[in-house]
Amino acid sequence: MATKVVYFIVDGNKEQAEFRSDDSRDDLKETFRAAAEAGPEDILKLYNKKGNLLNISPKLTENTPDTRYTLEVVATHCNEAQKGSHLGVDISMIESRLGQLETRVYVDNGELPAIVKDLKIKVEQFKEKLESVDHLSWLGLTKDISCGTSLKPFWDKSQSHRKTEQHSRLVFEKFRKMSFVQVTDEVRGYLRKPTFDNWQWDDPEMLILLRQMYIDLGFISKFNIEMPVLHQWLYEVYKNYNNVPFHNFKHCFMVTQMMYGLTWLIDTPSLLDDLDILILITSAICHDLDHPGYNNAYQVNAKTELALRYNDISPLENHHCSVAFEILEKHNCNIFRNLPKEQFRKVREGMIRCILGTDMAKHNEILINFRAINNTTKFDFQNKEHKSLLLMILIKVADISNECRPMDVAEPWLECLLQEFFNQSDVEKLEGLPVAPFMDREKVNKSSSQIGFIKYALLPLFESLGELFPVIEEDIIKPVRTALDYYTEMHRALEEEKKKRESVGDMSKQNGITQPSQNKVSA
Repeated sequence: MATKVVYFIVDGNKEQAEFRSDDSRDDLKETFRAAAEAGPEDILKLYNKKGNLLNISPKLTENTPDTRYTLEVVATHCNEAQKGSHLGVDISMIESRLGQLETRVYVDNGELPAIVKDLKIKVEQFKEKLESVDHLSWLGLTKDISCGTSLKPFWDKSQSHRKTEQHSRLVFEKFRKMSFVQVTDEVRGYLRKPTFDNWQWDDPEMLILLRQMYIDLGFISKFNIEMPVLHQWLYEVYKNYNNVPFHNFKHCFMVTQMMYGLTWLIDTPSLLDDLDILILITSAICHDLDHPGYNNAYQVNAKTELALRYNDISPLENHHCSVAFEILEKHNCNIFRNLPKEQFRKVREGMIRCILGTDMAKHNEILINFRAINNTTKFDFQNKEHKSLLLMILIKVADISNECRPMDVAEPWLECLLQEFFNQSDVEKLEGLPVAPFMDREKVNKSSSQIGFIKYALLPLFESLGELFPVIEEDIIKPVRTALDYYTEMHRALEEEKKKRESVGDMSKQNGITQPSQNKVSA
């Protein structure tokens, strides 16, 4: 059996590992995990001498003791017992002191010691743990809510989960330092696949990958985009995604990554204009800017500032568009500033149309119109109306594409979405507003939430696109059908378990036995 030896450094120690040609990706990761003394849920990153990020896989290139790789543990999971208000810890003070230390180290030495990096990661994760505690604690459950709540009937932008300027600057500084590093061909290829796993990448790395999309699609030269302007635009976009459970910067990245993957999968450059592809990718990046974590139904029912401003018509999507062009109004952030006026007008019209099209209230209308074209006439890529509908369909597919991905990537996203739904429905109950059943933690679980959505929203949309582009069957449609089978089986198992518990309860009543109460089981 052929073997190869890989040399690397971890925590300042020189190590080496021997791999067989039939070792799996998991085998390699476990070996590196053991070398780094990392836990099963810790995230590892491997870099070469140039600082390029390497994919830990059986294709990893054999090296020499003089070209050792660097292995780092970049994220670790905090213990659940660290939940925090009980600890009396002032996280903001720790963050501030750590930020000052980091800034001073950068200025003085230009290199951040590993121990400070590790401390920064742990503080960030601890903060995330605090913020993930049942959100009601942040709404004031410790006070007497019988006399009313401090929640405002209007969405207060200042109260949304906005990133601190300090946090954003730290991310940007890391992004800027990494911008001089070349992305490997292996990562560039992986970036084009629907199986891409976002959970392995941190925010600065995702900013680098967004930049790479613009480079590999030729936008830099075709539209004369200046690299410093692209960097500043990406930074402003990043700042304007809030720390909400689902509609956050990672969601922005994943939607854009799927849009990028579809571009290569269906070969849109051979079918659409360069300007159309620029519209699709840029719209995907901007499509949920400044999302507050509460949907349009809440905006309308609570009579928020956004609902009043936009007359209850797609208030969030209109807001996302508005923020996108507010950013582009800044000269140093305007990636379109070298476009001729007519091209910019087309980009603006296209982006507004695409972003407004992500409102699920318009889902059926857009899908029916697209099907009508496919069923009655041959799709014409030169027809303005046909092409406009296709762009909206493509961004809609990308927006709700999580179930196209491997289950270990998709399922955490579903948990994030349900958390955002539950947060909203809890607030709606406190404010006496209507609550949608699919967002009520007492009425929905993972399986029940997905079965109907996949059957009546995802598959009809994806299959309609598949009629025009059969090439997406294997990578896009088939995984969604697999996901439907998975959640159907999960739901069946839950129903059987529920019937068993009810049967035991009935028998106990008949025999005069009182059973202890059981917690509701949901998956």
